[in-house]
Amino acid sequence: MVADMDGGKRKRSICSRQEPLAALKILKDGNNKRDEIPDRVTLKKEIGLLSACTIIIGNIIGSGIFISPKGVLEHSGSVGLALIVWILGGCIAALGSLCYAELGVTIPKSGGDYSYVTEIFGGLVGFLLLWSAVLIMYPTTLAVIALTFSNYVLQPVFPDCVPPYMATRLLSTVCLLFLTWVNCSSVRLATRIQDVFTVGKLAALGLIIVVGLVQICKGNYEGLTPQVAFEFSTTPSVGQIALAFLQASFAFSGWNFLNYVTEEVVEPRRNLPRAIYISIPLVTFVYTLTNIAYFSAMSPEELLSSNAVAVTFGEKLLGMFSVIMPISVALSTFGGINDWLCLNPQGCKGHLPSLLAMIHFKNCTPIPALLCCCTATIVILCIGETHNLINYVSFINYLSYGVTIAGLLYYRWKKPKLYRPIKVNLLVPITYLMFWALLLGFSLYSEPVVCGVGLVIMLTGVPVYFLGVHWKAKPKCIYDFIESATYVAQRLCFVVFPQFDPIEISPIEEWPDKSSDTLSRKS
Repeated sequence: MVADMDGGKRKRSICSRQEPLAALKILKDGNNKRDEIPDRVTLKKEIGLLSACTIIIGNIIGSGIFISPKGVLEHSGSVGLALIVWILGGCIAALGSLCYAELGVTIPKSGGDYSYVTEIFGGLVGFLLLWSAVLIMYPTTLAVIALTFSNYVLQPVFPDCVPPYMATRLLSTVCLLFLTWVNCSSVRLATRIQDVFTVGKLAALGLIIVVGLVQICKGNYEGLTPQVAFEFSTTPSVGQIALAFLQASFAFSGWNFLNYVTEEVVEPRRNLPRAIYISIPLVTFVYTLTNIAYFSAMSPEELLSSNAVAVTFGEKLLGMFSVIMPISVALSTFGGINDWLCLNPQGCKGHLPSLLAMIHFKNCTPIPALLCCCTATIVILCIGETHNLINYVSFINYLSYGVTIAGLLYYRWKKPKLYRPIKVNLLVPITYLMFWALLLGFSLYSEPVVCGVGLVIMLTGVPVYFLGVHWKAKPKCIYDFIESATYVAQRLCFVVFPQFDPIEISPIEEWPDKSSDTLSRKS
């Protein structure tokens, strides 16, 4: 039997993501090997302080710093206010990270926001966060990064104009399809791409900062002096400043990713806060220096007119070596697309169709989830513009963060005597939520269509939850249809459940040989 969204009976598989043949080897090695299967399998605690810092820094620093500076400057109206937005954006990310650190050790489950909200508020709110991640957060972020990749690749080809709409969308789609194929084919190859292309990201940022500092040392910092930096081209409204923060928050997204692997952190009570104190200020410092470097070489008008800020920066200062910049950023964004594909959400506690939790029987890759994410991203690519998409996804991201941190306060009230290894000062979540409410309110007022569409899409998850998850007594025809559709998809994608339940293992003589159907077996 296969499961629908309410988590019914499932076919069993011996395939796991990390050790696809380990279970089968145990079964075939000898008569008493089954005794070697542990009663309880848990994640190893192997993430120390340094690894925790690299996870946070590696997930935050990505394509956002090559996209967002234009949007932040456009909405803030001046260089000085734009730099303040970047610094305050880092401070807000630090406050949110501290709140997540408390949640991470109080509710020690990997899964981040979804796990915390489901534990605190119940299935409906958790499902809405998961629903928005599947339909909005992941595909929209992928679309923004893919469009950035195509813009930086094509800008040198079209130096005097914006690259054609169809060319950017076509190149973005080709890149996305290729990386989806890579992630469907091999976990190892996808990981190697992630490691190699991280170099492009660091090389581009390092080059920008070093060249910018050289410019400042030469005395080219007139645009950064207070009297010039705070000259407003237009006086920004509170709503425009809120949108500037949304643009900056896209570059800081990823600060909560360490909470997805909380169970694997060594001494989380000590290492989680330390990793936050080290990583967030360091990222904020790097981002601020990058923007200072931009403004040391370009006027606000030049930056706003540029379709690829780093390319314009390189053309002004690097001369014949300016080609290094688009190549480095293209490598960075290429790796960024791969990173987000690796993070695609799969089935969680029966809240998504069981097919999305399945993996390839041999490669152990989540093919259905990857194909679903790729399809949604291509649709968004065809209908969205980069900066509007950033406002769209940042609004939903902030909404999710706020609901999660509100859950922290509610959980303290609901379970005041619960042991909390980390307990932040009450002013930290309150300050974050005050800023959160102002930011979302004014953003919705300034961009009612862009932000409102995301809110409406999130709320469409309410009827889906009650029909697909909460409603248990569905007619038999619905179960039969879901089972048949899932079975057909399993046959097409060669996928099975990544579960290994020693209690339900059949005797060895009942297992099929290599020539029989390896997709699944009857329970």
